[in-house]
Amino acid sequence: MLRPDAEAHPLTAVLRRVSPDSCPGRFNFHCHTTCSDGSLRPAQLADQALELGLEHLAITDHHRLTAYDPAAEVLGSARAAGRQVPTLWRGVEISCLLEGCLVHVLGLGFNADHPSLEPYLQGAAVVGPALRSEAVVAAIQAAGGLALLAHPARYRLPAEGLIAAAAALGFDGAEAWYDYGMQPRWQPTPGVCAAIAADLADRGLLMSCGTDTHGLVLHGR
Repeated sequence: MLRPDAEAHPLTAVLRRVSPDSCPGRFNFHCHTTCSDGSLRPAQLADQALELGLEHLAITDHHRLTAYDPAAEVLGSARAAGRQVPTLWRGVEISCLLEGCLVHVLGLGFNADHPSLEPYLQGAAVVGPALRSEAVVAAIQAAGGLALLAHPARYRLPAEGLIAAAAALGFDGAEAWYDYGMQPRWQPTPGVCAAIAADLADRGLLMSCGTDTHGLVLHGR
């Protein structure tokens, strides 16, 4: 069941519209730039988002927010020129431990200046108690954001158990639609993604989608 603050979050209504065909042409809530381990500069990624006609976008570099401003500048200039531009949400990907397994959490739609997130935005994973998933989720939610488990089927523990543990700890959802096969052009992996989506739906949790782009094209991995 979704917590009340998440129900009221403006991004929640968008995530409830996510479907298997939302990515890569409409929504992308997981991608990377040269500010962490990606190959696209922030401005290049924003240009490709415009070319794809994206409606909503979050750049989720690992432990950094530095791509947001240059991407926002490109989108702002395009809007001023009369172009349709995606809504750009604050995003970050944070490493943490869940059930003793190293996983990634997507923080979306948060207040970048909130002090709770400061330890997680220094370019590298934290150590000690702050690495625990409950600490990461609490920090994201204290900053007014949504916390979602990234690519649940990419870890050494089964997705079903990790989603159950995440739900028990108050995660807001997970990345339901993901290309585990890493196709040249993004497409959700049949079976795996459908099972994750059904599990999240049964729990009343949010679903996201994203290309997890690290290369030179935003429509692929």
